[in-house]
Amino acid sequence: MARPSIIWFRRDLRLHDLPTLFSATEVADETLALFVLDDALLRPSGARRRAFLMGCLRALDRELEGRLLVVRGDPVDAVPAVAREFDAVEVHISSDHGPYGTRRDRSVADALGDVPLVATGSPYAVTPGRVTKPDGTPYKVFSAFRRAWSDHGWHTPAATDAKVIDWVDASGVSSRVRIPEEGETDATPIAGEAAALRRWGEFVDSGLDRYATDRDRPALDGTSGMSPYLKFGCAHPRTLLHDLRDRSDDGAVTFRSELAWRDFYADVLFHRPETAHTNYNSDFDAITYDSGPDAEALFAAWCEGRTGFPIVDAGMRQLLTEGVMHNRVRMIVASFLTKDLHLPWWRGARHFMRHLVDGDLASNQHNWQWTAGSGTDAAPYFRVFNPTRQGEKFDPTGEYVRRWVPELRSVGGARVHSLPDGPPDGYPEPVVDHAHERRVALDRYERIRSPR
Repeated sequence: MARPSIIWFRRDLRLHDLPTLFSATEVADETLALFVLDDALLRPSGARRRAFLMGCLRALDRELEGRLLVVRGDPVDAVPAVAREFDAVEVHISSDHGPYGTRRDRSVADALGDVPLVATGSPYAVTPGRVTKPDGTPYKVFSAFRRAWSDHGWHTPAATDAKVIDWVDASGVSSRVRIPEEGETDATPIAGEAAALRRWGEFVDSGLDRYATDRDRPALDGTSGMSPYLKFGCAHPRTLLHDLRDRSDDGAVTFRSELAWRDFYADVLFHRPETAHTNYNSDFDAITYDSGPDAEALFAAWCEGRTGFPIVDAGMRQLLTEGVMHNRVRMIVASFLTKDLHLPWWRGARHFMRHLVDGDLASNQHNWQWTAGSGTDAAPYFRVFNPTRQGEKFDPTGEYVRRWVPELRSVGGARVHSLPDGPPDGYPEPVVDHAHERRVALDRYERIRSPR
């Protein structure tokens, strides 16, 4: 048998617009498709994200006519073992720029020895580290990054066709395992590349023109729904941007900006990997957080959606039920945890990563830091969301709250946010007084502000 190349799939679970197909076929007549079930990544993932991933793997395997080799283990051991078994010429990957992925790939490259680990492309429109200031340093402010990102531009989609590739049949490999049957539910997005492209087409046809206005309304189907697919690379952002290349309407401009945010946070994490767990702005290392039994009880109430603040509880219950939360509501519940309950952002970020189908380390951690005030925003200390006002503004009919908080379904209209007659039976009183906690938060932030 001729020596094959290997494509080690990770966050690129698709066959169209996949540059590694080009690079892998340039060096060998046959190509082996490989995926490694890595417990270091699966363990912290919640059931819904694992279910979506396994669905994506099954979809990819179907497209490959059953030729996806799935193995389980530490990639540092598993990838070289497969390379040795098939006497592979090279191993090809889309580059990973997260803290764990960077360490893992370096170790795998060392373990492969004389077999090169070749990186082509990345999960981002512009690979982290490519967009810099004129002096070569990274951008710290999104608006400046977005302008430079737009000026830099991105490649057109790669015209890859997996049907013309001679894929190695790995059915007899002893290390091969079945793709785990995780319990998918009706609420889990339909997995795979075909579903991603179908969802994208539906959004472009019927949602994009309303995106700039509807994306902040959690009761509406106003977002693209693409974040889980982008997380696992069922679609590449370059494909999406290409489809928007001739559009300058508000919806297209706003959506491009959201993709720029995704690239920006990946770039921030690439340059500052420690910010996955520590404050981007070290001034916030000195801030006071609450602790003790009362603080733990409040954290539990937040996690379970029983804070007595309807929009907060609706979002948290949606998260537990569907593994999804609307982006506007993510900001509201994050502000509530950090500025009303005075608990550290990383506890909320960890809870999100445990439950979100689209949980992405760079976007999740840095969106939390943006809301908490410790991130890249230049003047965040005074931003404290009022959950009642936010609910009234972005869920003006109360439909979203009533959908997720059944105890409040008898309360009509926007009254469901303020509950002027008090909470109905079965729904808790507010766990804190927002006006008071806002003053506490601002006082604590004021104490840590560096002299300007």
